[in-house]
Amino acid sequence: MKKYLPLIILALLAVLPLTGLSTYMLHIMILVIMWSVIGMSWNLLGGYCGQVSFGHAAYFGVGAYTAGILYTKFDLSTWWGIPLCIIVVALFSVVLGYIVLRLRGPFFALATLASGEVMRITAENWVDFTGGTMGILIQKRTWVDKTWYFYIILLIAAVTFFLVKKLIESKLGYYFVAIREDQDAAESLGINTTLYKTVALCISGVMTGIAGAFYTSYMGYIDPHVAFALHDISIITIMIVMVGGVATFWGPFVGALIMVLLAEFIRSMPGLGTAYQTFFGILLIVIIIFLPNGIVGDYKKLKRLVGLGRATS
Repeated sequence: MKKYLPLIILALLAVLPLTGLSTYMLHIMILVIMWSVIGMSWNLLGGYCGQVSFGHAAYFGVGAYTAGILYTKFDLSTWWGIPLCIIVVALFSVVLGYIVLRLRGPFFALATLASGEVMRITAENWVDFTGGTMGILIQKRTWVDKTWYFYIILLIAAVTFFLVKKLIESKLGYYFVAIREDQDAAESLGINTTLYKTVALCISGVMTGIAGAFYTSYMGYIDPHVAFALHDISIITIMIVMVGGVATFWGPFVGALIMVLLAEFIRSMPGLGTAYQTFFGILLIVIIIFLPNGIVGDYKKLKRLVGLGRATS
């Protein structure tokens, strides 16, 4: 049963639009699945390879602007941004990786954080190419109905999930975990840590960039503060993975589901719409204290806690 669980969940998600979901609920599910893609991408680099990045907004933004610039400069559909951003973001990741992967621990994290901010400032000031702070507006939308957007992001998520799973279960995945556990020991065993960290960074960056290109096509508008947002993309991505479970296959989806639903719930409450970040912080503290491995990583512990609560009630 466990072997077929991904296919069962994929099938259940595929029939959701056929159940008469409202446009709003379909939009929420699109956001959940999109964030799960970004979470899975970060998890490959940060969770399995141990390279904690605070700059995934850079890859998201490069993918988003690849799609947007194709539309504004070449009059092409933004959907061409998805295949093209594979090349663009991969090249960007190699160049960035050459710089930041020389660092370790907090220095690597700070360097990646700076990379996202550098890209945001660049997008703001390169007005002729990016539109500056005015951003890019996509006037020719492919579809009005959200159903096709749902199926496209679901396909992207399915490919991302199975790709990450196959990678982690392969020899490459063992190299990633070895680097995470002890980079010096991995190097002493003959593992080219720089090469494999670069591979992890490229794959993670490309998958995040694809989510960015989809975002441009779906939302129809991007600007530097949206596409390269430090908190709303880089930090939220890390929180999603930590809440769901670092270095777990299902953690990013569970974390994205909780965080998106919680954000929408708080925004709908009068007077609390701008306080969702505070609630996110409280949730993260609770998770770190009681479920340090996340909901999926500490699932058995969570079951015991729930069972204890029922027994004593």
